[in-house]
Amino acid sequence: MTDAASPLPTPLASTAAPGSAVSSLVARPRRKAGAGRSTRRISRHLRAIRISLTGIILLAVVYTIAIGKSLLVPLVLAAFIGLALNPIVATAARWRVPRWLAAVTLMLLLGAGIVSAVATLSQPAMNWFHEAPTAMRSLAPKIKPLTQQIEAASRATQSLTGGAVTRAAQQPSSLAFTAWDVVSTAPKIVASVLTVALLVFFFLVYGDEILRRAVEISPTFAYKRHTVSIVRSIQVEVSSYLLLTVAINVTLGLVTSGMLYFYDVPDPLLWGCFATVANFIPYVGSITTTAVLAVVGSLHFQQIGTALLPAMTFAGITAVEGNMITPMLQGRRSRLSPVAILLWLLVWGWLWGIPGALLAVPMLTCVKLITARLRGWTWFAHIISR
Repeated sequence: MTDAASPLPTPLASTAAPGSAVSSLVARPRRKAGAGRSTRRISRHLRAIRISLTGIILLAVVYTIAIGKSLLVPLVLAAFIGLALNPIVATAARWRVPRWLAAVTLMLLLGAGIVSAVATLSQPAMNWFHEAPTAMRSLAPKIKPLTQQIEAASRATQSLTGGAVTRAAQQPSSLAFTAWDVVSTAPKIVASVLTVALLVFFFLVYGDEILRRAVEISPTFAYKRHTVSIVRSIQVEVSSYLLLTVAINVTLGLVTSGMLYFYDVPDPLLWGCFATVANFIPYVGSITTTAVLAVVGSLHFQQIGTALLPAMTFAGITAVEGNMITPMLQGRRSRLSPVAILLWLLVWGWLWGIPGALLAVPMLTCVKLITARLRGWTWFAHIISR
């Protein structure tokens, strides 16, 4: 009996072992699939956290740029002026002239030119500013036929839609500008000018030393050489771009002044300087100058055709300059997409106002030149290129 019953546990044991192996083989892929799902879930959470942190950092940077306008605008302006003037100081240093002496001489010449320009143009500018209300009232009869046509079209539209024409009450506007305004704003202007001048001077004198100190902390010799190559190339390209832009805008201002002098428009140098400064803002600057010259021509001339002649001539000059001369001189490396320029102008005009609009395009050009040489950022330079 015992011999017949003893073999029975053996088949049971043999059948149980394969079942446990199969169950373990089935459970192992399940554990792997669960681990894979948990890994993907963790990666999605990390990606969401990274995106949220990037957005928070971006908002913090924008807020810091907005509230730090009084500090950052002089700093950025001084950096651009220093980059533009650095080749002159570097050339003088190669001729054994101390950098501080070349920087002081250059700053004195630049300051004398700015002071003489301000002294020459301040009186005409103040005259136009004080005579603006009277001039605009004298301009009203000249544009009355046009306004009558606009009002007739408005009345026709209102009658078609069943509405009533309402006239808004016009409040008399007056420009109050006294000597106290000049006295109260003079310290701020003087402080800003001195801050920019000191920063430019220190950038010109100690810029190479700061670069040398930054290279000294680099870990390897190859990294140091690569850093110096990138910084030098960016410095040369940005300096050449800034100097070329300034030369083009100054030439445009001189041509505009000569054209206005030929048409016998009063204060041609004032409007030439206005065209020079406004041309630093692409598209918007030329449109603004054209509108201003149209108003000035309408105030000075009686016939509408003669009044619009300076504005139309300036529009032709800027068309030639923007579509032929500037692209030919600057080349493709500094050319930017019009969409990128307009978006950049909107952002920096919103953050810093008029100074931001003036500095927007030089900043965008510098960003393009820098990102084109940085690994991992070439996509941005490609997007904003034309």
